[in-house]
Amino acid sequence: MTVLAAWENFYVIVGSSAGALIGLQFVVITLISELPIAGVAQASSAFGTPTIVHFGAVLLLSLLLSAPWHAIGAVAVLWGLLGLIGVVYAVIVARRMRLQTAYQPELEDWLFHVLLPFAAYVVLAASAYAARSHASGALFGVGSSVLLLLFIGIHNAWDSVTYHVFVRRAKHEAGQHR
Repeated sequence: MTVLAAWENFYVIVGSSAGALIGLQFVVITLISELPIAGVAQASSAFGTPTIVHFGAVLLLSLLLSAPWHAIGAVAVLWGLLGLIGVVYAVIVARRMRLQTAYQPELEDWLFHVLLPFAAYVVLAASAYAARSHASGALFGVGSSVLLLLFIGIHNAWDSVTYHVFVRRAKHEAGQHR
């Protein structure tokens, strides 16, 4: 029994959750697509796409860590690469948030769209480095990153939906009644 085997149920649960939430996010986007929004492409790449990317990262990590690896080295390299890619992606998201004009980001937006994902991906990359000497601890680092990305995605999806339902829709309806 490898050190990864003890994590199998954890990744089945979070992977299934991430997969379901990806599907739900597509349903929500379809439902709110009727609302005209200026600058929607810029705002979507800054606020919507990262949510799917984080859910996708959780799903990918769940798949990788549920595979029947004989040793932790190869999978650690893969999750380390994903961590490094995620760090770069968090920087790209920060730039997109600054450049888009459809919405003025608040502190909470910077926290959940840039800082927390950046931290999760840094921990993911660092845990890959630590896996050679401290496999058990490294897997807790991966698990915490996976949970953080899952909860970030849930928060961001909810925030996006409530913004469109309560703010954008109200503005759209107010404009129609003039």
